[in-house]
Amino acid sequence: MALRIEAAGLSVSRGDMLIFSNLSLTLSAGQSMVFTGPNGAGKSTALRALLGLVGKTGGHAHFIGENETALPLAFAAHYLAHQNAMKPELTARENLAVWKRILGDFEGGAGLDPEEAADAVGLEGVLDLPFAYLSAGQKRRIAFARLLVAWRPVWLLDEPTAALDKAARETVATLMNSHLGKGGIIIAATHEPLGLEAAEAMAFTGPTRLVADPFMAEAF
Repeated sequence: MALRIEAAGLSVSRGDMLIFSNLSLTLSAGQSMVFTGPNGAGKSTALRALLGLVGKTGGHAHFIGENETALPLAFAAHYLAHQNAMKPELTARENLAVWKRILGDFEGGAGLDPEEAADAVGLEGVLDLPFAYLSAGQKRRIAFARLLVAWRPVWLLDEPTAALDKAARETVATLMNSHLGKGGIIIAATHEPLGLEAAEAMAFTGPTRLVADPFMAEAF
């Protein structure tokens, strides 16, 4: 079988609040999914749970490679969160070079040079400016460019088009669909359409309080 993501029974709670339960999905090469729902519904937590960045009450998530070997999803994934994860005092070029050197390429693909990645997001002209000097939209586009410098088959994106204007959103949509066309997989948490072709949707409704009565079954 082709490479894929498999998650089953993921549940996350905080104190007496159940954030979500029994999250299960399977996505194969070229497929995408969007997590939808209001602020605080658990979309961002679900992305972090898939990566193993938050403690889970139950369940698991794996990346299955061509040889059917199961790996933690984080091994094969890029994660673009609300924060851009760039050093403000370094130039855009230096930031991208650091990400490329640290991450390297996952098997099956090759990343772009920083210049090529910046050009892909329409910002080659700002490469030698300190990241702190860039506008909010430029910072987000350079942060997206780091997905291009080191190959990962899976992209987990949290509001990837935040702070972007219409033209930049269209550029990002083109890059995401290109990634899918090369056999990549995308899961994105979003409040707005991303232009992903044929993306599946999963709706989050928000936390629920766990049953406090010890003689009653918990919510999950």
